Amino acid sequence: MTISVYGMTVPVFTRMLTNLLACMDKAEATAAERKFDTLVLSNARLSPDMIPFRGQILIATDHVKGCVSRLAGKAVPSWPDTEETFPELRARIQKALDLLATVTPEELEGGDTRQVTLKIGGNDVTMTGLDYLTQRALPNFFFHVTTAYAILRHNGVPVGKRDYIG
Repeated sequence: MTISVYGMTVPVFTRMLTNLLACMDKAEATAAERKFDTLVLSNARLSPDMIPFRGQILIATDHVKGCVSRLAGKAVPSWPDTEETFPELRARIQKALDLLATVTPEELEGGDTRQVTLKIGGNDVTMTGLDYLTQRALPNFFFHVTTAYAILRHNGVPVGKRDYIG
């Protein structure tokens, strides 16, 4: 069975971002029930030296727009990283979902062999699209979505594996 670049990206990103929005629904309900502002969760982190929840969302969505754009041979859209509140973070996730809705399988054809150049440690590193997708984009995306989920769970939001996977 052959799996397309489109099949490895758009449906996967769409499902996980949609699941993340559902986890945020539960987070908002928990905050309302326990009578605290969701900014507490936006700024929450698992460890003092980790990026907070809001940063996890920004980076996860950056990986989405970067991945599909690079694999389609397009310029990566520039989005300001100013979102802090739950409504702003939701809008950021929706912006990524809206972008994904415009990507066609044809645009990503050949993305696996397309050369992708990234700045890593201040150096330009070039790799094939498949290596970029499997070794950089997907692992980083899942790391940040998982960390966002873990921050909510750590702070008492009643989410579980089914919420994460959908």
